[in-house]
Amino acid sequence: MRAYATTVNGATATLLVDADNVNRTVYVHVVGNQAVALGGASVTFATGLLTEKHTAPVAFFVPLGEKIYGICNTDQTEVVRILAPDQD
Repeated sequence: MRAYATTVNGATATLLVDADNVNRTVYVHVVGNQAVALGGASVTFATGLLTEKHTAPVAFFVPLGEKIYGICNTDQTEVVRILAPDQD
């Protein structure tokens, strides 16, 4: 497993989980008090799956070859922590 953190902003979608050649479960934790919308490369805050603010990590199943991106509301930033299996 590997753990890492990245900063998400409201300007453009940020890659949170890169594609892999296997199905896997990843854990996403929004550290602060801003919501983060999750989805594909074209995710927007209005259309993405909204995370809860400052809650326990949430598990997501990520199919083979898929990626997860995140974006905040306009003019906001948020730190997102990820726990994922090592890539092959």
